[in-house]
Amino acid sequence: MIGKLNHVAIAVADLDRATAVYRDTLGATVTDATDLPEHGVTTVFVELPNTKIELLHPYGENSPIQRFLDKNNDGGIHHVCYEVDDIHIASARLVADGARILGDGKPKIGAHGKPVLFLHPKDFCGTLVELEQV
Repeated sequence: MIGKLNHVAIAVADLDRATAVYRDTLGATVTDATDLPEHGVTTVFVELPNTKIELLHPYGENSPIQRFLDKNNDGGIHHVCYEVDDIHIASARLVADGARILGDGKPKIGAHGKPVLFLHPKDFCGTLVELEQV
């Protein structure tokens, strides 16, 4: 059911510093910062030949990233994102198998303008999983 690894998301307390580390120290191509108020994040994508790194920074008062950073002051890996061909079919199969979808269970439009879902980390080896329809 899952396809390629789309990205690994890292929560960061200082987005400018993190962007500079990837751009200046590691020599990667990075995107401009994009605010996604509906998700409570500001994102920067680090473009790699085989995948992406998503730098996540809190946006707004109820940001889930701020809650993550409150528990992990230095930041860290927040989630992994896998591609799926059809998010509705994937969702139905996962729910039938007992997996929990976070939020209201309905896909939302993610940072790439495509439908996404997040899966409960307790159902996936302690890892928050994002599915993105390609």
